[in-house]
Amino acid sequence: MLVLDQLHLAFGHPILKDVSTTIQQGEVVGIVGASGGGKSSLLKIIAGLLDPDSGKVIWNNQKVKGPSERLIPGHEDIQLVNQDFGLDVYHTVRENIIQKMLYLPNETRAAFCDELLDLIELKPYENRQAISLSGGEQQRLAIARALAVEPDVLLLDEPFAHLDAHLKHRIGEYILQLAKERNLICILVSHEGQDVLEWCDRIYFMNNGQFERVDTPEAFYHHPKTAYEARFFGEINALQINGETVLFRPEAFELSDEGELSLEVISNLFAGAYYRVNTCTSSGDSVVLYHSSRLSNTIRIAIRK
Repeated sequence: MLVLDQLHLAFGHPILKDVSTTIQQGEVVGIVGASGGGKSSLLKIIAGLLDPDSGKVIWNNQKVKGPSERLIPGHEDIQLVNQDFGLDVYHTVRENIIQKMLYLPNETRAAFCDELLDLIELKPYENRQAISLSGGEQQRLAIARALAVEPDVLLLDEPFAHLDAHLKHRIGEYILQLAKERNLICILVSHEGQDVLEWCDRIYFMNNGQFERVDTPEAFYHHPKTAYEARFFGEINALQINGETVLFRPEAFELSDEGELSLEVISNLFAGAYYRVNTCTSSGDSVVLYHSSRLSNTIRIAIRK
């Protein structure tokens, strides 16, 4: 069990304010919020790489010591993959991974390394120096290095920023499987909520250095509290209807002659599984709809609650 207890941090101004929660083993959780909102600092504190001004992190009933209390910062059970990657850039791809496996027998090392190289699709580049890799390839290698340690807690800071959709799903599914099979705790941090919706048991929405809301991915997507929060998890329409602000996702509607909203169709953009239909109200407010076919002229819709 991982416990965050009253964490405070300030660099001239407050970064983290009273951040507290408990995460159970086997859980995959997301932390979503604006860039510069303290998410990366929080991960460094959890990993024992940064001291909080007050409060503590407890892992398995013991305090995680920060750099002021350890000669070599960091915790052996907790691995952080941040945006610096932390690679040995003049070593090869394979050497970077093998270095993290010295606790294993030689024959086990080789097989596990091959498994991770296949996962991140860098097997053809295993003998290349890490410095020669692209940003996305270096990110994949950093994830493989963290997995090679077989940590109990895996912290991923913007883990999918440089990955294409195929690799994001491949690596995400592997981490989910590890979490369930080995009781791994995984914390995914992103300023793009859509990146973490499908992987997480719970999501923490961070705003002004605090956990403003904790809920399920489904609740964040379908029942946002504010337009600001909603936009982190996908497109949202925000309209004033009968003096009330109504929030609804572009797919949360039905074509209906009895619908409450009349819209003029401006354009249809093909997006693969749907058309992104740009419309506007009679007062000029923009409304985006997702529909399986093109729409035209004037339509009337009923908003699904």
